[in-house]
Amino acid sequence: MNIMVLADHESKILYDYYDPERMKDIDLIISCGDLEPNYLTFFATLCHAPVLYVRGNHDGKYGSRPPEGCICIEDDIYVFQGVRIMGLGGSMEYIPGSPNQYTELAMWFRIIRMWWKLLRRRGFDILVTHAPAYEVNDMQDLPHRGFKCFRTLMEKFHPKLFLHGHVHATYGAGKFKRKDRFCETTVINAYDFYVVEYPPEHQG
Repeated sequence: MNIMVLADHESKILYDYYDPERMKDIDLIISCGDLEPNYLTFFATLCHAPVLYVRGNHDGKYGSRPPEGCICIEDDIYVFQGVRIMGLGGSMEYIPGSPNQYTELAMWFRIIRMWWKLLRRRGFDILVTHAPAYEVNDMQDLPHRGFKCFRTLMEKFHPKLFLHGHVHATYGAGKFKRKDRFCETTVINAYDFYVVEYPPEHQG
């Protein structure tokens, strides 16, 4: 399965110079947040692949104007072609009371509320978030610090993929890493866009 992941930056290659040939082998599109609703609606309208999304910390407008034709997987486990995809959007809280920002404890509570879904689905195969995991491609400043609970999810459930955004390639050398590994999980930063094969080659 070929998955196109998107986050944080609208790609001119995909949007302004759209070419259906580039999308013909894409089976699924996943947004990791901080993209305009119209951008995701564009792909849902023109592409045959379903578009799933979580919200980023700048996606407050999704409440009143969600992307059309797309599937929100926030606080849910969505199953596509037998693959279990868990969604947890938002970032670390750095402005109290702001939408789509969470303390570590608040993110834990979101996960606890999903416990029945996790039991019923017997875990998940792909974790989709906006923020990274703590000390896995995150940054030291509070807005871009990752969540420790995402590490716990990977340690306990061993998903094949962890997809996130939030850390931009434009933040400078040494701060952005497209691909990494944590325990048994391949970690992908979805900034701009990237195509990843599922399952990852080295995992069979």
